[in-house]
Amino acid sequence: MTEKNRKKHKTTSNILLKSYYGNNNPGEYPFISGIYPKMYQDKLWTMRQYAGFSSASKSNERYHYLLNQGVSGLSIAFDLPTQTGYDSDHELSTGEIGKVGVPISTIEDMRILLKDIPLDKVSISMTINSTAIVLLSFLIVLAEENKIPLQKLKGTLQNDILKEYIARGTYIYPPKQSMKLVTDVFEYCSKHMKNWNTISISGYHIREAGATAVEELAFTFSNAIAYTQAAIDKGLDVNIFSQKMSFFFNSHNNFFEEIAKFRAARKIWANIMKEKFNVTNKKGLMCRFHTQTAGSTLQAQQIDNNIIRTTMQATAAILGGTQSLHTNSKDEALALPTEQSAQTALRTQQILAYETGLPDVTDPLAGSYYIESLTKEIENKTLALIDQVDKMGGAISAIENNFQQNKIADSAFEYQKSIDNNEQIIVGVNKFTNSAIQENNSILEINQKSIDSQLKRLTQFKKTRLSDNVKHSLDLLSTSIKDDENLIPNIINCIKNSCTLGEICDTIKKEYGEF
Repeated sequence: MTEKNRKKHKTTSNILLKSYYGNNNPGEYPFISGIYPKMYQDKLWTMRQYAGFSSASKSNERYHYLLNQGVSGLSIAFDLPTQTGYDSDHELSTGEIGKVGVPISTIEDMRILLKDIPLDKVSISMTINSTAIVLLSFLIVLAEENKIPLQKLKGTLQNDILKEYIARGTYIYPPKQSMKLVTDVFEYCSKHMKNWNTISISGYHIREAGATAVEELAFTFSNAIAYTQAAIDKGLDVNIFSQKMSFFFNSHNNFFEEIAKFRAARKIWANIMKEKFNVTNKKGLMCRFHTQTAGSTLQAQQIDNNIIRTTMQATAAILGGTQSLHTNSKDEALALPTEQSAQTALRTQQILAYETGLPDVTDPLAGSYYIESLTKEIENKTLALIDQVDKMGGAISAIENNFQQNKIADSAFEYQKSIDNNEQIIVGVNKFTNSAIQENNSILEINQKSIDSQLKRLTQFKKTRLSDNVKHSLDLLSTSIKDDENLIPNIINCIKNSCTLGEICDTIKKEYGEF
């Protein structure tokens, strides 16, 4: 069924539906009921599936499979060495190559990863932070090789380093130096990549670390305030770069709280941008966000139950007005998802989109006493916590004082204690367990041959390049760091001269130091 002939305005009993039933104005400031007037009646959310496997070639196969199954955007997962600036052959990469995503050390890896993917037609999301500036540069070089104008590239770079210090840990450089890399991306993309979202400020990982819904919003928006101010201090026009800022939120188990959280998020961000930063551009006031269902809620026991958890979380995200969505696969508590479980996760979105009537009305729960009250409560509590961070000097100062980290640790402890005490029931874990039933689940295993092939290709890559060109381009990068220039042009030059990700990151590390 195409977008044009999809039923939108009547039920199966031929009851005609209005576009919207609430008292707000969807598509208008402060966007509490949605950033567009008709939301999914005009266009469904982007269906993404996050994927990255033990090799670039296997990942490429999965991307083509997902595109053939109907995804409308790709989301790339990178392995830990790539996320933390190490080549696959570094001693610290041992045991981690290809474990939680794809290893990318060279431009050759990137060519294999995105082989035959139409980069001017498919939206690419890259979940990468401390090395985001390097991975974006790899993509730029690949686009140039394929004669694709940079203005035609569509996608999102996570590029959210502050939450790494708060919740996730894949940082390399100190916070202030890392912020320079973030704003270099802002500056470069505002000139050369108008369709590219330069940052996806992530509450997802904050929530996965144990934060509450309120803490997820408050710490995410405090980080966003810091990025916005850093870009303004760099001389960028807030009315321009704010249009390319987006967010990445978690959809957790408490169904109604999550819906209210998404509604509150739009209002909070619109008010911050309007009142704190004097943004006048309508798009710059919009809280546009991608949602992923909560990986931390998936259980290794009775994994089919995870399909129901994911379905409810996805429904909350849709009712909350997300712009794109990833649904987790049932086996992700055990391993990277199999092809079959990834298909089931995608089919979950497609069933919600085409069989349920969910897209037919904008913000269907608008006006509900419960939802409206929850939305207001979450807004008030979030603003109070943001104010606490502001009084500490902002997100970076608070991070340096471990404020966010301690709050999240306390919340995680309380949640786990509630499970241990059976106050919070987790089906199949602390109640309704089937200890006598042995589950026979097929899970994906990392292929050692893929890792060996990655290392062999990297060795060959380093052998066949011109070492003088490598040294000269890295020296130029080092000079541009000392001169406080935008680093992207020289990182692109390094990549064109066959420098690896690890070599580029080591050069930056020599100048910036490590955190």
